Amino acid sequence: MTKIITILSVLLIMTSCSDRSDSGAADSPQSSSSEPRPIEVSDNLPGTVSTATPEFNADRNAYFGDLHVHTMYSFDAFIFGTTSSPSDAYTFAKGGTIKHPAGFDMKLDVPLDFYGVSDHAFYLGVLREMANPENEISKHEIAEGMSTLGDSADRGSKFSRILRFIRSDRANEINDSNIVKSAWQDIIQSANRHNDPGNFTTFVAYEYTTTANDGGNLHRNVIFRDDNVPELPFSRLDSRNPEDLWQWMDRNRAAGIESLAIPHNSNGSNGNMFMLTDWSGNPLDSAYANQRMRNEPLIEITQVKGTSDTHPALSPNDEWADFEIMPFMIASQLASQPEGSYVREAYLNGITLQDEQGFNPYKFGVIGSSDTHNATYAGDEDDYWSKVGLRDSDGVKRGSVPLAEPRDDGELYADTYYNTWSASGLAGVWAEENTREAIFDAFRRKETFGTSGPRIKARFFAGYNLPQISDPELAGKAYSGGVAMGSDLLADGNRAPSFIAWVARDPNSAPLQRVQIIKGWVENGEPQEAVYDVACSDGGVVDPVSNRCPDNGAHVNLADCRISTGLGAAELKASWQDPDYDATQNAFYYLRAMENPSCRWSTWDAIRAGVEPRSDLAATIQERVWSSPIWITPVQ
Repeated sequence: MTKIITILSVLLIMTSCSDRSDSGAADSPQSSSSEPRPIEVSDNLPGTVSTATPEFNADRNAYFGDLHVHTMYSFDAFIFGTTSSPSDAYTFAKGGTIKHPAGFDMKLDVPLDFYGVSDHAFYLGVLREMANPENEISKHEIAEGMSTLGDSADRGSKFSRILRFIRSDRANEINDSNIVKSAWQDIIQSANRHNDPGNFTTFVAYEYTTTANDGGNLHRNVIFRDDNVPELPFSRLDSRNPEDLWQWMDRNRAAGIESLAIPHNSNGSNGNMFMLTDWSGNPLDSAYANQRMRNEPLIEITQVKGTSDTHPALSPNDEWADFEIMPFMIASQLASQPEGSYVREAYLNGITLQDEQGFNPYKFGVIGSSDTHNATYAGDEDDYWSKVGLRDSDGVKRGSVPLAEPRDDGELYADTYYNTWSASGLAGVWAEENTREAIFDAFRRKETFGTSGPRIKARFFAGYNLPQISDPELAGKAYSGGVAMGSDLLADGNRAPSFIAWVARDPNSAPLQRVQIIKGWVENGEPQEAVYDVACSDGGVVDPVSNRCPDNGAHVNLADCRISTGLGAAELKASWQDPDYDATQNAFYYLRAMENPSCRWSTWDAIRAGVEPRSDLAATIQERVWSSPIWITPVQ
């Protein structure tokens, strides 16, 4: 019989009580010991319902959405020219047309399945009210010029001024609670009005936007399970310490308000997102790990401001590590330190801590999302409108098309880091039906995946009694005979588990080229990683020495962005066993699959402008999908 365990039992067995206080969670119904534990999906979460929609599927359906969406209530989106409301954002996600701040139409080719407006909690709605001279808050000194926002340069200057004010000891002066409460109520009501169980799901959400002392990014999106939400969101003006956010979430949970937080842009954190100390500089312990995983079971692995999977400096033997790397901290052009900033390294550090100390604070699943500030997801390379309204509304402003006249220093392109941004990404989940409850439960069990934009479906299973990949009941038998992505599998003696990697292309995007399994493990106290190709398109066979598929010959015509025809696959499946499996080692495995090459958004911009693509930017990319990992707990 397959032996399956969750992180919950591992942590309870292997850790002892700590001195870390957690007064908010101490009385929580989820707490069964003196050290509050992570949440199991089987726990009686508030809001659980037993009714099913007609599409209910016990083997689960793939759904795609965006949980990182800013509207007119976000201070920066408003400065950038966005006047679209939360209701407008949901109209767009369902297939409707709304206007870009520059005046052109924005519309999806295919509607999304779920959407979450996640406006910044601090100054929620405040900048919009400042722009109205009849409002009292417009008389504050920092409101000067808000009613007369001008061109891109003017908006950039006023945005910088607001940022400086946010970081000052006067920041609370303009955080009008009445304005915040009014905007928050509109966000809640809009989500409820557009929520349509079985067809389209909305989530009440917001962004907790904090930074480390050095300016490194520590932002999180907070997603609520239903419309039972606090009167006001917790913001950086309440505390800049993410551990205080978790305490607040724990207290809410004890009162029946269920939520989770999703960190994003760890790539811009300057090493702060995945540190080996807590906010106060103390070494991590089991209480920290339990609290973090209870409140942050997911991470956003890709979005407009770059991809956070890994970095060439951290994974020098991964040929695909250099994918849409944004090298800067957020809202700056200061370099972001790779160490402590990328997901794969965090996984490795997590299992090292598990190996050495019996706890893992970095056992999270993955999603993608956009971080749009136009209210609209923008993940299509060939129809890219970027994210900051009037600031990057065309190819010239985002640095993909030359200026009409060179700059004073002779440079041909605008002085901007927007050219390092991506047309990305999407959150994928496997859930029984398209409802808040089912999708949120998928978030909790980490049966999630992230894509760089296309709607690529990825499934990943591990176990000792998995079916053949040709089985017509593959999904159901894989669930019964093993575990899905986001889960833990207990090593069974010296038997190597089998893995099933199963990927289906987006019919509106390029065909699939290869499927890979990425492994991390601890050997003699040292973290290790390896990349294995496990399925090749076009009849290719994995080389047993290099563990790589042969090149399938797919290419792109850079004159018009036409891609190769007749190459690539609509679906790739593989059953795989690790040739170097060691049942005594802590390990994780996750899936990564890639399409054939296609044009990057910057190349599309150049073609439309009738100019050559910028030589120092990648002309093509390989869109991809990442699954949440499966963790192997070794024989003790």
